[in-house]
Amino acid sequence: MSNAKVIIADDHPLFRTALKQAIVECIEDAGTLEADNFNELLSSIEENPSLEIVFLDLHMPGNNGFTGLTQLQNHYPDLIVIMVSSDDSDETMQKAINFGAAAFIPKSADLSTIASAIDSVLGGGIWLPEHVEMNTDQQTMISHQKLAKQLAQLTPQQYIVLTQIADGQLNKQIAYDLNIKETTVKKHVSAILMKLEVNNRTLAGLAYQQLMLAPPENVAD
Repeated sequence: MSNAKVIIADDHPLFRTALKQAIVECIEDAGTLEADNFNELLSSIEENPSLEIVFLDLHMPGNNGFTGLTQLQNHYPDLIVIMVSSDDSDETMQKAINFGAAAFIPKSADLSTIASAIDSVLGGGIWLPEHVEMNTDQQTMISHQKLAKQLAQLTPQQYIVLTQIADGQLNKQIAYDLNIKETTVKKHVSAILMKLEVNNRTLAGLAYQQLMLAPPENVAD
């Protein structure tokens, strides 16, 4: 176990190196850890309670869009999550903030820009590149923020059950995977439907799928 404050979850070593340079300049005694897939990130967070900030790649193995962001918020609400990606359309970056990220840093950003983003977040702010207008679509913003709050209200096990509902699994399959009784799964499903304010598991799965992004074409993320 370390006293690291920061973990970089990205499957590209070169970008992790660039981020580490910026972090050293901004955060004293940061003690940076690295993970190249989402499961490794979760294990590192469990093993290192001193972690405060996660740099999360939008498309890293095990993370589909904003599913990782909302899972971290559900399981570890005190962590600050900064999204990073070369998939940096204005819509994607705004969506990240709507779902609860503290910042979205494009992988094309230079070291000074990365440092500026980190400084802004450390000061309690929300950071997007200067050219991105914050919350141009109020209705979409409100919808995303509502979903993020609802997901945060789920227990960690309810969140996992929801991911499996979205994956099309039946209660019997979910019970087997989680090693719990099918009646327990049914209770979780009922609680999920109530918290998401939907009438059936299909709508619950569709709500969760809003977090996902289609794989980008020809994007070196």
